[in-house]
Amino acid sequence: MESEHDDGQAGRETRGAARQRVSLAPPADLVAAPGYGARRLYQAYLAAWSRHVDGVLTGPQFAVLSAIRAYPDADQTALAGAVALDTSTMADVCRRMERRGLISRTASPHDARAKVLTLTDEGDTALAETFRRARALDDALLAGCPPEQRPHLASLFNDLGAHWEQVAERDQL
Repeated sequence: MESEHDDGQAGRETRGAARQRVSLAPPADLVAAPGYGARRLYQAYLAAWSRHVDGVLTGPQFAVLSAIRAYPDADQTALAGAVALDTSTMADVCRRMERRGLISRTASPHDARAKVLTLTDEGDTALAETFRRARALDDALLAGCPPEQRPHLASLFNDLGAHWEQVAERDQL
């Protein structure tokens, strides 16, 4: 029984705390939607990346550094395509990495408007350390998958990504 002095506050706090503890399962129509599963995977990946790989160097920055290493004389636009970033996002990512001293951007000898990207020594060091941590994260994320199936799973994710990008470009479904 509530006293006349607590004004029902204790009861409201108890009911509020009980509501906060309730854990609801996602609705069946969401679980059946591939986009929902992909978003959950991506959110979990971002959280794991931030915690276990690098809280400063983002996944897209890591991808760009990897592409610069793989294609040392490529320009910024070509590298954007290689890492699935649109050109405006790529320009922003590159500006931030250039300010941090991870890359240098110089005018292309073939087209003054194009920028050729190069890893700096600091960028090469950051890439090597991040690469080591990223592979450890990959191993942890795929720990429940038999090792012989891991390349197939990565290929499937990439094939789905390419297909979903094509669907996004369609005028109509």
